[in-house]
Amino acid sequence: MFKDSEISRKLVKISKMESSHAAFWASFLKRRGVDPGKLKVSRAKIFLWKTLFRVIGLGLTLKILESGERDAIKLYSEMLSSPHLSEEEKIKLREIMKDELVHEDEFASEEKRFQEFISHVRDAVLGMNDGLVEILSVSAGLAGAYGNSLNVALGGLIVGVSGALSMAIGTYVSVKAQKEVRLGIIERVKLASQFVTEVFINRIKKYMSSKGFSEILSENIADEASKDKELMTKIIAEEEHGLKEEMLDDPRTAGIYTGIFYLMGAFIPLLPYFLMLPITAALPISFIAAGLMLAGAGTIIAITAELSIKKKALELMLAGLGAAAITYGIGVLASILLGIEVG
Repeated sequence: MFKDSEISRKLVKISKMESSHAAFWASFLKRRGVDPGKLKVSRAKIFLWKTLFRVIGLGLTLKILESGERDAIKLYSEMLSSPHLSEEEKIKLREIMKDELVHEDEFASEEKRFQEFISHVRDAVLGMNDGLVEILSVSAGLAGAYGNSLNVALGGLIVGVSGALSMAIGTYVSVKAQKEVRLGIIERVKLASQFVTEVFINRIKKYMSSKGFSEILSENIADEASKDKELMTKIIAEEEHGLKEEMLDDPRTAGIYTGIFYLMGAFIPLLPYFLMLPITAALPISFIAAGLMLAGAGTIIAITAELSIKKKALELMLAGLGAAAITYGIGVLASILLGIEVG
């Protein structure tokens, strides 16, 4: 009950804030000869956001919204540097900018609840991307060499299953080794901090000074850290080794996600061949399906890593489809050289 009323208060506050922003922009446009009444909300954009939320979930949607807030802040900063705004407009725009910074902070706070999920999504998407590219290339090569859908499907399936097992085991071993090394470093720092506290105090002072803090503030931070060995260990581990204990991945979960999604990615380019379509139809359908999935994988990677969506999606599509096209050419060449009859 309390939670519902708290949410209602937040929604009312946000509604008033956004209404104030809308009123400012309406006035801003009118003064420049633009009728705000002629500007319509894009229904297609609203539909896209709703669909996006249903497809990728709240965690990734918050990532996109957070990026939008950063873009807005950048735009407002540029506008505040413009000589074409009145002083009154600049004052109001600064207020709006403060509100946007609050929004960004709120999105970041909500996003922390999904941090583990987002980390696993990254493992899943990277696994699926590897499966897509590798099996698309293998199936294209087999199609060029044999020209028989059943042979392509079975050959691709064998490679896909073995690849999924290899990726899962490899990821598990790699993440486990990384975790053990990092935990070992953190434990070593924790033990050493109990006996050579003064060494770590001096290091923390140096780190804080290098960040631009004053000598007095650097000393105060170091003195405060010396009273809490956990805090001291955290600062040293982060500043000296770039380690955050809460960001260590679970090896089993990472391995399972990578293996399962590798297999899912591998199945997509093989589906037309399993349907026993003629090679002339199966091959382009396989490329198109894989291209769409690569674009989707690039989009999710870009969202989680805060990169350009268009650039990352295009990069994965060109790399994956290009590798498959080259492999297909090698398969065709092999069939000619080895005298394999395609059909």
